[in-house]
Amino acid sequence: MKESIWTRQQKAAPARETLTREQIVRAALESLDAEGLAGLSMRKLAAKLGSGATSLYWHVPTKDDLIDLLIDEAWGEIDIPEPELAGWRSGLLLFAHSMRSTIIRHPWLPEVMYTRPSMGPNAMTMGTRGLALIAAAGITGRTADFALGTVMSFILGSAGGEVATREMARRGGQSVDQLAADVLESTQNIADPVMQESARRRATGDIDGMFYDSFTYGLELILDGLTAKSQRPR
Repeated sequence: MKESIWTRQQKAAPARETLTREQIVRAALESLDAEGLAGLSMRKLAAKLGSGATSLYWHVPTKDDLIDLLIDEAWGEIDIPEPELAGWRSGLLLFAHSMRSTIIRHPWLPEVMYTRPSMGPNAMTMGTRGLALIAAAGITGRTADFALGTVMSFILGSAGGEVATREMARRGGQSVDQLAADVLESTQNIADPVMQESARRRATGDIDGMFYDSFTYGLELILDGLTAKSQRPR
């Protein structure tokens, strides 16, 4: 695997340099949240910070390095309680909802999080604490890795799908409700009655509530499965 920001030794900045890596990451995070990945450039970021591009490169040598730092910064926002404080199931519930909120708050995350391994300190801490919650349910070893992977895959897939739907609506100059209504209208011409009714259910009522209800329903199914697994005789 090629060298990354996490394995490369950071160069010491000149003594006169006042800009810090933390300032760069926070400014880049604000830009990404406002403009998306397409709006991120080292030149624009330097201008935002009132600095030269050379100052940025002392701290963050490449744009790929910056994205790695930004992903890990986002992972650091996720709340993962200790199992002794919350219990394993309540802890995983809090973890899942916190991760979902983080992805929705940073809608650029799904676009980049599968393009590189997450190896930063916050990612490592998230994994360690997640495995501690799984272990508290009595699931260990490779099965614990699979269990945590299942929980995280569901969160990322569900929240990523919600973000993608909202972005599709935004690019079309629509609200999510308008997009759902358009999909429903199109479905009536091409779908069988079963799918027509499914589209009608998903396009009516509170769309935001539907996203949340779908997430919580799926999460409870997974946690019910983990509960059953943890209660089996070993």
